[in-house]
Amino acid sequence: MEGAYSLQTKKVSVRRIMSISAFTGLAILGTGGRLWATVQTDQVPITSGWEMQDAAKLPQSTPGTGAVISGLKYKTQHWYPAVVPGTVLTTLVKNGVYPEPLYGENNRPDRIPESLNKTSYWYRTVVEIPVAYRGRHTWLNLDGINYSAEVWVNGTYLGTMRGAFKRGTFDVTDEVKPGTKAAIAVHVVPQPHPGDPHEHTIADGMGPNGGITAIDGPTFLSTIGWDWLPAIRDRNSGIWDKVYLSSTGPVVVKDPLVTTDLPLPRIDSADVTISTTLENVTDVAQKGTLHASFGNVTVEKDLELAPKSSQTVSLDTKAFPGLHIENPKLWWPNGYGPQNLSDLHLSFEQGKSTSDVRNLSFGVREITYSVPDSDNLTISVNGVRVFIRGGDWGLDEGLKRIPRERLEAQIRMHQMANMNLIRNWVGQSTGEDFYELCDKYGILLWDEFFQPNPSDGPDPTDLPTYMANVRDKILRYRNHASIAIWCARNEGFPPKEIDDQLRVLMAELEPRRRYQPSSTSGAGVNSGGPYRWRTPQEYYVFGEAFKTEIGSSSIPTIESIQGMLLQKDWEQINDAWAEHDLARGASAGDTYPATLAARYGKTANLADFVRKSQLANYEAYRAMYEGRNAKLFNPSTAVITWMSNPAQPSFVWQLYHHDLEPNAALFAVMKAGEMVHVQLNEASGSLQVINNRPEILKGATVHVAVYGPQGELKLEKDFEVTGPASTAIDLGQVEPPGGRCEEWDPKCKEMMGHVRFISLILKDAGGKLLSRNFYWRGALTEPDNLQELDTMKTATIEAHAERQDSEGKTHITVTLHNPGTQIALMAHLQLRRSVTVKPEGERVLPVYYSDNYVSLVPGESRTITIEAAVADLRGKAPVIAVDGWNVGLQNSGTSPVPVELNVNAQVYHWPVTGLPSVAHTWK
Repeated sequence: MEGAYSLQTKKVSVRRIMSISAFTGLAILGTGGRLWATVQTDQVPITSGWEMQDAAKLPQSTPGTGAVISGLKYKTQHWYPAVVPGTVLTTLVKNGVYPEPLYGENNRPDRIPESLNKTSYWYRTVVEIPVAYRGRHTWLNLDGINYSAEVWVNGTYLGTMRGAFKRGTFDVTDEVKPGTKAAIAVHVVPQPHPGDPHEHTIADGMGPNGGITAIDGPTFLSTIGWDWLPAIRDRNSGIWDKVYLSSTGPVVVKDPLVTTDLPLPRIDSADVTISTTLENVTDVAQKGTLHASFGNVTVEKDLELAPKSSQTVSLDTKAFPGLHIENPKLWWPNGYGPQNLSDLHLSFEQGKSTSDVRNLSFGVREITYSVPDSDNLTISVNGVRVFIRGGDWGLDEGLKRIPRERLEAQIRMHQMANMNLIRNWVGQSTGEDFYELCDKYGILLWDEFFQPNPSDGPDPTDLPTYMANVRDKILRYRNHASIAIWCARNEGFPPKEIDDQLRVLMAELEPRRRYQPSSTSGAGVNSGGPYRWRTPQEYYVFGEAFKTEIGSSSIPTIESIQGMLLQKDWEQINDAWAEHDLARGASAGDTYPATLAARYGKTANLADFVRKSQLANYEAYRAMYEGRNAKLFNPSTAVITWMSNPAQPSFVWQLYHHDLEPNAALFAVMKAGEMVHVQLNEASGSLQVINNRPEILKGATVHVAVYGPQGELKLEKDFEVTGPASTAIDLGQVEPPGGRCEEWDPKCKEMMGHVRFISLILKDAGGKLLSRNFYWRGALTEPDNLQELDTMKTATIEAHAERQDSEGKTHITVTLHNPGTQIALMAHLQLRRSVTVKPEGERVLPVYYSDNYVSLVPGESRTITIEAAVADLRGKAPVIAVDGWNVGLQNSGTSPVPVELNVNAQVYHWPVTGLPSVAHTWK
């Protein structure tokens, strides 16, 4: 991007700290007869050359330390090469001081000390100031530090930052010279109240959540330890977000806001309003023109700013009719339409020169929060009711290791799972990439500020810091189409003093979006779990409409478990498992193994535990959403699982593992979240079609087939489907009500004492497949006993896989066929890199599957598509590994992409251990 500077611009002698973000400039030549130069002034990221050291280890630890360390002549000795963006601990791990914290029990305090959260650190680097900045104002931008910092450049103190979510932007024009080097030093101080964490063990369980750390407000308060994350020893102190240089002319464009209005219920036009603040940072009055353009629309307004003044400017349809758009391309949540985004170019021009420019994306859409037939919170986008299928994020990653590529994989898997909302619990995952990717993938955001449940920690006491961080967060992110709701506090109301200030702030900055004081109260909103594994029928019993937290155990694949624990811990449930969340607590991790064995049979070993857990994952997570589907908008309006994203390698509360491999839970949610979906009501035994579409469903047909335990077809029925939009359509009984066969079908009597399988296939009036679903059900006399499944014979399936590459992606199409008479239950595919060492090679991650954990009745074929980056194959050939509940593989060797049985996942491959629980293994 281009920029301009004036050789006559007067430097500003007053030190400024401004909450402004990314400055880029465009354009060019002279005004008023002055000579202007044409230059390039892109942002300059500062990611390399950083060093870090414990402040206590520096001999210059005096009040003048910053002046010394930020001097160009200062020589570092024994400093660590630093990771920026990154935390103190990520730097120390990279330098081999400490082991990977999230592996095994490496995070115990005898290996990584708690003293890290009581130590301040200096960061230092030297950068070249671009020649293109000559004659312009040069800015040093820090997008996020934790918890507070002093900032120095070339021996000069610039100011402070406080709170993890407030940017610091410093005018360094007087301290640096374009075309020369500058030394930057940042003294990072951890939060004042890091607290004393509880260690997760089998004997003591997960312990209490949070603690005194909440008193500090805007920080990563979850890192004191929660029941989904052990204490992170440095509490994520450090320069965790981007650092960069930028430049402007005399007038700065700040805090733009774009709002859009639709004439609902019509969506054939839109009114766009653009506002921004212009600040004259010089001692001289400035004239110029504010330009705004997007698509085919361009508007401009002439302005004059007094010296050292700010002015808020609004551009609307009354003054600029061009901001009225006919037939706009709208932004929709995932599943409801495309995620169209418009690129706004906003600049302040002075003659032919550009003082400053802001580029941002926005979506034309309108969100409303109520409907005439209900008092419950009901989110509608562009006039269409959206049934919220969401996931809670506690923290994007335990150590804030969140490059954009990782975040994209995480959020894309939410899209893949047919989710349409992420709840940013207590604001712990706040970052620009997060919001941009939610916009891209159509994921709405329930976004929170920085207070946990009142029982998890005290209220913040430094209210100016708290409110400054809240204000900057809103200003920075409010243009994102994805943000639907701002929430003040998790599972409780904020103190009146904070609530009063937040309401004033919302009226000023965000009058269009809903302000929700609590995540567990108001307009049918409720939290409170349960968080343990439950039988499917239990998920159909509820009273609340908008459910913000409900969860279950979610066991990863055997390869993911082997990747997070030492081999000595694979065959006993011990403190290493507790460190990764399987212990006494809200998830009932201590009783889960017994619950699993009672339902599916005695556990032989880790492979058997994983095999049975995938059935449990699928049953619970599908019912978690289908139970709410069953009462679609009557009263149910939302269900948000606790949690969808794991902050560390875990056994609970996730759709995919920390290594990004999905387990059966993700595909169960994908199934339940189809826009048009056929389901068995597992509480009543009735058949339902869930129509999330805003159009009537006409002339569709559901084919129901019931199979016995050895794959024998017992019953078949067809149901015709016609029903209204945004409704759960009831079609009648598929199972006998109350176990009374004579009220349904006499043939069902022979199945009274056995497990059975129910296949549902929904097709539209033209015969096109809309939805399919498959259930395994206990005997009518003992519905929660599925141990008979363990007697199923092996179903040997055929597999054929073909590969096609394009645009850096490899696409593999796998066709599975069941030629036998036995049902193949929960066939699971893994994409791997072929290696000479067996078994089967290393997993490729991340991978995007069109479906997985699929079940095939006798004679059935299914096609699954797989996408991965070619680079992630690392020059190796792909291979598909297959496992499942009772799945064997018949491979002729003619498949272009090899398909092999995943021997590692087979129960017979490992000794019988019983997987005992062992306490007191860590001290």
